[in-house]
Amino acid sequence: VDPAGIMQAKSLADQRRFFDEELAPVFEKPLLKWATSRKASLFGLGIPPAQYDSLITSGDGTMASVLKARLEKLACDFPLQNNYFAWQAFARRYPNPGEAALPAYLEKRNYKTIRNNVDRVAIRHANLIEFLAGKDAGSVDRFVLLDAQDWMTDDQLNALWAEITRTASTDARVIFRTAAEPSLLPGRVSNSLLDQWNYADAASREFSARDRSAIYGGFHLYVKQAA
Repeated sequence: VDPAGIMQAKSLADQRRFFDEELAPVFEKPLLKWATSRKASLFGLGIPPAQYDSLITSGDGTMASVLKARLEKLACDFPLQNNYFAWQAFARRYPNPGEAALPAYLEKRNYKTIRNNVDRVAIRHANLIEFLAGKDAGSVDRFVLLDAQDWMTDDQLNALWAEITRTASTDARVIFRTAAEPSLLPGRVSNSLLDQWNYADAASREFSARDRSAIYGGFHLYVKQAA
């Protein structure tokens, strides 16, 4: 099966048809089920063992079912014209000008804005816990953690959230993704820390549904409570 065939779709119905007829049956093949049951099989997708263990908690407990569900979302839930993640996955390239949307930072119309504001960006190659330790209390209002917490130990998570909580201003926001659907913090990060944050459950579910990358199980938003 050539996944690039889906790029000929003209509608969400066409995308659904291609998935059901061409892509979905692949996940029923015994060889694929066997291969994806081995953690090493997903190294090439950038999924380490700890994240594999989180991923497999979704679906029916097999990695093939999880990958099928994630691919179904990527293929069927968003028009190809608006999803550059799908272009990367299926066409193995970004769309050419006029074909479909590009990431905002690659759109020609945004080039001047980026160029004129690049000096406002400061790049630090550092351990985030140590970096935050050098910040004043209450001095940070936004934290973007990507999916790094998926392979952190409980001690590392608590050290990270201790610094996030100390440096967070009132109403500060933390966003991150997880391989599994639920937030990984409850039961692992101290209640004395988490009790200072509100988990935006409805917003998190909405953001998860709107996540066009379709790779992750959950998108999560925490908001700092007033002292």
